[in-house]
Amino acid sequence: MPLYEITHIKEPEKKLFENFHLYDGRAEAKLVKHFCEASTAQDAYLCRAEYQFSAPVKNLDVECAFAAVTVPNHVHMLHAEREGVTDQAIFDFSFTRVPLKFVPPGRAAMAFSQVGAGMLRAAAGLAQLLFLVALAMAARSRRELYALAASFLTAECASALYIAYGNWSPAPRFVEAAAALTVAYLAVEILLLPEAGHRWAVAAALGVFHGFYFGLFLRDSRMHPLPVLSGVAVAELLGLALFAWILTRVERVAAALKPVRAGAGVLLVVGMAWFFLRLRG
Repeated sequence: MPLYEITHIKEPEKKLFENFHLYDGRAEAKLVKHFCEASTAQDAYLCRAEYQFSAPVKNLDVECAFAAVTVPNHVHMLHAEREGVTDQAIFDFSFTRVPLKFVPPGRAAMAFSQVGAGMLRAAAGLAQLLFLVALAMAARSRRELYALAASFLTAECASALYIAYGNWSPAPRFVEAAAALTVAYLAVEILLLPEAGHRWAVAAALGVFHGFYFGLFLRDSRMHPLPVLSGVAVAELLGLALFAWILTRVERVAAALKPVRAGAGVLLVVGMAWFFLRLRG
């Protein structure tokens, strides 16, 4: 666990193991022993544990609610192996209990699963959703919206591949702070430079930072980049289209309130506040 995720937790060892459980059907495994220590070299909190089942395990379920006590919008991944067969599970605030079947899935099932994982990561990330709202606000025409979306997604995917297969591994805290700052920067662009040209280039530059998040996800999950990034692109395009449609309707109904400038002001405050909170954390 990254150290910055537990700085606010009293007795982190106790809290983490209170929110992690193993089951065989309805029978819960007994936590026999556990040990945790902070590693400054890895900037991580490392834990080891041993669980005991009352009988040979038939159906293993894992319950992990780390999002409830650490950082709500973060994803936690589990890799498991049994008799040479591996399985994995992904946990966040919406998925806290997952069965491990240790059955190698077919190619089609695996592809659909990884597309779904990419869509879920894109739709469940607060930074991604806020940036899509800002991107919809930054588009001054439908044609520009297409250009912004294309440049953003291209840069995001390229950045994700670089992180997934490159030698540089940015700290999760830096990734989240950078994502918050992209929201604030685009809000400033909308407020102070309403007639600025080449906004597609700005979207591409900011997309690089958003790609870091998905690059770390690809590296940690060991999933294939093509289905995952395809799912990310589909979810973000759908979200962008939805936000643009809502914005168009709001502008027609309440044009006098200048919803784009008002919304950009809110995003600027939220982005900067989030950025400084992550820096302080």
